[in-house]
Amino acid sequence: MLEGDASTGSGSHAGTRPAVAFPLDATLGVDGLPQSGTGQTTLLTGENGAALHGSHFGPWIPVRLRPLVEERSLLRRAVTAGISSAFANAYPADWPAGGRRRVAGPPLAARGAGLLTRRHSDLRDRGAVASEIVNDGWRRWAGPDAVPEVSAREAGVILAEIASAHRLTFFAHYSTDTAGHRGGMDGSVGALERVDTFLAGVLDRLPANRTLMVVSDHGNIEDVRGGHTRNPALGLLVGPEARERARELDGLGDIAPRALDWLSA
Repeated sequence: MLEGDASTGSGSHAGTRPAVAFPLDATLGVDGLPQSGTGQTTLLTGENGAALHGSHFGPWIPVRLRPLVEERSLLRRAVTAGISSAFANAYPADWPAGGRRRVAGPPLAARGAGLLTRRHSDLRDRGAVASEIVNDGWRRWAGPDAVPEVSAREAGVILAEIASAHRLTFFAHYSTDTAGHRGGMDGSVGALERVDTFLAGVLDRLPANRTLMVVSDHGNIEDVRGGHTRNPALGLLVGPEARERARELDGLGDIAPRALDWLSA
């Protein structure tokens, strides 16, 4: 997520900005291994998805929690409050294809906020970013003539350009989770290197008055033996007041309400 005022400005190197990495409790006070469905519900709404469901659940949003994600997400509440917002991921127009079982939290929240609007044509026109950061999957699906190649760094620049026009910009990436499950050491290192290069591109172009927030819904890739962990999830803030804001964030449920507070200040 990226937030700040909507004015444009010159980007500055990440090394010149306040930055802090911090742990986020992903266990939600519930036994068992944290999962994406209930973790994403918590991140997006501030409500304890695992407690509401009665257990950790994933990878998809539990059916009875889907209305909560659509109607009470950070994105929906920001739009309702008149905060200019964007969901930067490109998704097919027929999402969710193959039935309604496989419903991830970010596009569901974006649909509820009226922001699930970016397609493969927007990838071509530098108006969207693929969930995997590079466009390889989209090029296989839509054809190489329909979607251009893009490097991880250039995709980061594109995300920063989208963010320059909005107060809140949300981007969801899933490949690190896949690598943590079955990528082994090589796949996990490669996935992290892609994210690192992507974030470098974001910070190359992101105006200095913006805050970059990176959060995960559970621990996973730090243990390449496969599967989720009960370790704290990653939190990262880069930008104005990063250290002060990080002190307000203890667990997944703090993300949405605190972000709304910062946007409304």
